[in-house]
Amino acid sequence: MRVERGESGPTLCPTTLSSVRLAWPFSFRRVPGSPPQQGSTRMQAMLKQRSGVRAAQPGRRAVQIRAVAAPVKAASASKTPLVTPEVAKDLYYDMVLGREFEEMCAQMYYRGKMFGFVHLYSGQEAVSTGVIRLLRQDDHVVSTYRDHVHALSKNVPAREVMAELFGKKTGCCRGQGGSMHMFSAKYNVLGGYAFIGEGIPVGLGAAFQSKYRRDVLGDEKSDSVTCSFFGDGTCNVGQFYESLNMAALYKLPHIFVVENNLWAIGMSHLRATSRTSGDHDPHIYKKGPAFGMPGVHVDGMDVLKVRQVAQEAIERARRGEGPTLIEAETYRFRGHSLADPDELRSKEEKARYLERDPIPQLKKYMLEHGLATEAEIKELEAKVMEVVEDSVKFAEESPKPERGQLLENVFADPRGFGIAEDGRYRYQMPGFSSGTAIVS
Repeated sequence: MRVERGESGPTLCPTTLSSVRLAWPFSFRRVPGSPPQQGSTRMQAMLKQRSGVRAAQPGRRAVQIRAVAAPVKAASASKTPLVTPEVAKDLYYDMVLGREFEEMCAQMYYRGKMFGFVHLYSGQEAVSTGVIRLLRQDDHVVSTYRDHVHALSKNVPAREVMAELFGKKTGCCRGQGGSMHMFSAKYNVLGGYAFIGEGIPVGLGAAFQSKYRRDVLGDEKSDSVTCSFFGDGTCNVGQFYESLNMAALYKLPHIFVVENNLWAIGMSHLRATSRTSGDHDPHIYKKGPAFGMPGVHVDGMDVLKVRQVAQEAIERARRGEGPTLIEAETYRFRGHSLADPDELRSKEEKARYLERDPIPQLKKYMLEHGLATEAEIKELEAKVMEVVEDSVKFAEESPKPERGQLLENVFADPRGFGIAEDGRYRYQMPGFSSGTAIVS
């Protein structure tokens, strides 16, 4: 979305999307959206409203708003592709990599190669790919416990991610983070977080330092942005609202990406979140204007739509115009974790979303628009399988962490309790476990 100021006031110019719906806190002209979807009574009502893309903007004074959108055909029928062949292939490769990597994780988990909880991202790839592939290396990403694919999209090598899942020394956290705590200083992945909501303030801190360097220290090159990813369940906790307030207050270059897969573990979004004013169902994106920032709802099963919305939000943040709240409605194809039998969601609901799998959608679009041939797509898929299989081989052959790592990154002063003067770790000294070791 782009806001331009004309003689009669601001004008909203939507990007070329297959369907656009606008929600404003004052008068507007609504552009028709896409056809409603099937489902249960209440879910069907929600999905009728939530198809396509909607935008909400804050209004602080009475102004005339004119929503302008040229008639647009469905994306599959458009003659002009929305992306170049190079971009399309990159998007497809990244989504297939995320899917195949996660499916391999499931195999390795059930073979006893991974321990603890492992949460897979299968089905939600369009969100990670659509947003993160637009970022630069100096931009930051903050994730949740469902973080493997976010790291891959940010170019963290598959070898390092798989080795971390195996708990090996060659992992991106040297085997100390595991599935829910992917971190890479090199690629500016600021971590996955097991407790919902706790990563968003970290993302705000990264965005704050970018703005501080530019506005206070005078570094004109400091225009990096931060994207924080989290689910619909997180939107009911305090950190989310505190962060919305601070991001808007300081106009931070921060993008809130809500991956609304409609279920918070086993709790339906419709049962856990109160409905927004005037609506039959809750709409998270509408909470953006309450804090003075745009809120956008997008079909999270369509990577091209996600990419277009994310591109405007990123450009807006780089221009110094502040944060954006994006609600991407998506769906996970597996249970909450690999320990979840996934018995709470209906077969009909799961089948309905499987039909909207983002990967076949993009493949079809690429073929119809001449962005790739069948042979080129198969070549991309074969390359993905090589990378995934190589990552498993690398992880299995990598060494386990040494016991000495247990006390690293625990104490601020390595000369203190953790490491003795001779370089040995304190726990190796006689009497350490009984508390009688001599500590200088």
